[in-house]
Amino acid sequence: MLNHLTNNLKGIIFLVVAVFTFSLQDVAVRLIGGNYPVLEIVIFRSIVALPCTLLFFYYEGKGGLPKTTRYGLEYLRGVFLFLSFAAYMMSLAALTLADIAAIRNSAPLMITLLSVVLLGERVGPRHWLALLVGFMGVILIVKPGSANFNLGSIFILLSTLFYVFTVMLTRQLRTTDSSATMAYFSSLVYVAASFILAPLSLLVGEIPNAHPSIAFLFRAWTMPSILDFTVMSGLGLLWAVGMYFMARAYSMALASVIAPFEYIALPISVMWGLVLWREVPSLMTWVGAFLTVGSGLYILFREQKGNINHDNKK
Repeated sequence: MLNHLTNNLKGIIFLVVAVFTFSLQDVAVRLIGGNYPVLEIVIFRSIVALPCTLLFFYYEGKGGLPKTTRYGLEYLRGVFLFLSFAAYMMSLAALTLADIAAIRNSAPLMITLLSVVLLGERVGPRHWLALLVGFMGVILIVKPGSANFNLGSIFILLSTLFYVFTVMLTRQLRTTDSSATMAYFSSLVYVAASFILAPLSLLVGEIPNAHPSIAFLFRAWTMPSILDFTVMSGLGLLWAVGMYFMARAYSMALASVIAPFEYIALPISVMWGLVLWREVPSLMTWVGAFLTVGSGLYILFREQKGNINHDNKK
C-alpha cells in the first residue's frame, strides 16, 4: 500500500505513528513515575529496547550486529537522544501533558530553520507562513508572561533542543545507516549512560522539598512490582517502535516537510490528559491546537498539490 506513495508522504505517516507511540510512553511514565527514579525506569526500558532494535535489524534482511562507518555520529546522536529523553521524563513530573506538548511544538520551527541553514533544504514562503501560524498556536497555549514558569518548562525546552540536534544527525546518517541501525546504537548509548549515571542518584539520595522534576531524578530506588516491571519493560518496546518509525520518517522525507506534523502530539496529549487525569485545556489551548494542526495539514495539502502538478508536467 505504501509503495504507491511519495517518500515525503510516507515520512509523514511514519512520523504520525511514532508520535502516537511516544504518547503511550508518556502515559505509562505518568502512571508509575511517582514511585521510581527516572534512571531506574530508563535502565529497565533500555534493556528491553536493545534486543527489540535487533529484531528490526533482522526484519530489514540483515544478520549479525548492526555496524556503521560513522560511529562518532551514531554515538553523538545517542547521547543527544538520551539527554532529550531524560529531560523530557523529568518534565512529565511537573507539567500537564498538554503543556509539555505545547512547549515541545517549538521543535518543528527549529528543525526547519536548521534544515535550511545546515542541510540546504529549500522552503517556500507559504511553507514559512504555515510554520509561523503553527508557532502562533503554541504561543496562545503557553501564554508567555501570564503563566507561572517552573523548572519543568526548562527541562522540556532542553529536551526539545537536544531532540532537534538528533533530527539533524539523523539526516546526516540516513545515507549510510538504516533506521534499525540508528535505533540500535541509540539504545546502546541509553544502556551505557543509564548505568554510568545511576550511582549519581544513589549517592545524592532524595532531596527534601525538591521540585517534582528534581525529585524524579533523585528518588530512592525500589524493587518494582510485577505490574510496574511489566510497564517498564513495555516502555522499551514502545521506545524501540517509536524510534524506528521516527528514524524512518526523517531518513525518507525532507525534514522541512514532515516537521510540522510533530504538532499532532498536542491534540493527542490533550486527549490523554482529559481522559486519564481530567486535565481540561483552556479555550486558548483548543484555539492553539487548531492552528498548529491546521498548519501541518496545510503543508500536506501543498505537498500533495505539488506532486500532482509535477506528475502532470511529465
